[in-house]
Amino acid sequence: MKSRTYYEILGVSRDASIEEITIAKNALAKVYHPDANVHKDIDTTAFMQEILEAYQTLSDPEKRKDYDAQFFGNPEPVERVFKTFKLEPEEKTAESVSFVTYWNAYSSLNEILEKSLQLMNREEKKKSMPKRLLGKLGRAEHENTYRNRQIAKMAREAVQYITLLKMAEIPMEFWNDEAMNWVLVRWGQKPGNDYIALFNRYRVQIERMKSASEKKKLHNKNRQFHHDLKKLLSYALEG
Repeated sequence: MKSRTYYEILGVSRDASIEEITIAKNALAKVYHPDANVHKDIDTTAFMQEILEAYQTLSDPEKRKDYDAQFFGNPEPVERVFKTFKLEPEEKTAESVSFVTYWNAYSSLNEILEKSLQLMNREEKKKSMPKRLLGKLGRAEHENTYRNRQIAKMAREAVQYITLLKMAEIPMEFWNDEAMNWVLVRWGQKPGNDYIALFNRYRVQIERMKSASEKKKLHNKNRQFHHDLKKLLSYALEG
């Protein structure tokens, strides 16, 4: 099996910035750190070492330049599609993309959703205030317009990540931390694994291992996520 590049290990594009590389490393480290998996009977030490090795090379401009020259030569630059990853439809399919890319997409989507909810909650509080009080606050209408534009921008960015996850054919029932992290850890043990098969294994485990109350709690959490996501997407055409 062809070994993965450092970019594939971190799930970032070839032209990712040092900031993007650092964010990817930190996010993966939270999931793959051996201390986080001591009770899961899974040894993630090897992949954690790969993550750190990839980061140490790609975060150093000189080492990264040498690495790129050794493994890629001097290819023509490719236009980026997403912030932390890029796809080349004519050369890659969903099956050939590192699962870390999809995990990063979900993580970014979740982060956008959390930030947008804070802004949307502020807007709803403002709407519930008496008009006379809003007038005293001053510039209320201007602030609401600016806030709506911020949310609309987040919504359009969220669409990109949603598109990627749907292209990967990852069912929305698995768009949650528990499922994505469960698959990520096991995919990292053997990157050639079919991640869809791993999600199916996760579904079976949920049915066998979780109690009825735990299943209901997970279902309600997923439903709330989808509700909040739909609410965010309603702003996509504004601004």
